[in-house]
Amino acid sequence: MPTGFRILKRERAISPELVAAFAALPVANISDCMSRMTAGGPRLRPMHKGGVMAGPAFTVKSRPGDNLMVHKAIDLAAAGDVIVVDAGGDLTNAIIGELMLAQMVKKRLGGIVINGAIRDSAAIAGQPFPVYAAGITHRGPYKDGPGEINVPVAFDGMIVAPGDLIIGDEDGLLAVAIDEAEAVLAATRAKHAAEEKQMAAIEAGTSDRSWVDASLKRLGCEGL
Repeated sequence: MPTGFRILKRERAISPELVAAFAALPVANISDCMSRMTAGGPRLRPMHKGGVMAGPAFTVKSRPGDNLMVHKAIDLAAAGDVIVVDAGGDLTNAIIGELMLAQMVKKRLGGIVINGAIRDSAAIAGQPFPVYAAGITHRGPYKDGPGEINVPVAFDGMIVAPGDLIIGDEDGLLAVAIDEAEAVLAATRAKHAAEEKQMAAIEAGTSDRSWVDASLKRLGCEGL
């Protein structure tokens, strides 16, 4: 099986229970609990109408501008899977458009992430199926390969292994490794609860702001 042109079997995937638990939490809180060291990069933005994306990653590595293996991934992926495409970040040719979107919706996939471009952007923007991409172009794709399915991919240093959680909202997206998911979930729930308590204090006018001056003093700011 030649490296660069192969289809592998995904050996495991994050559980539906963990997917549902993470989907109820803000991506920003998850990011904070991963030391703010994990991100898909600022170019990968939501192109759809809005709403959370969460599911196990079904990864694709494609030649820039070519979507043959993305078509095959749509055929192979299961309901709830998020297809994660490393197309090299090139924006010359679109990797998906309205027709492929309809196929993914029909299969009840969980979304698609493309380090590359889309087209038919108005149709994509008008519907809720999660689509994250780096740009838009009217130029269509090639269908010649090569490419790989279910291999690790990376965006701006964020590694996505097949089956990892991929989650996104209006702030962007990130990946959580399967083996770290339970610990990250527990920390994120605690972080989110603390922020809700802080918000309540702000609304009640009892928020403690003494930390601002304390930080400035510790850092040696003059004029306090």
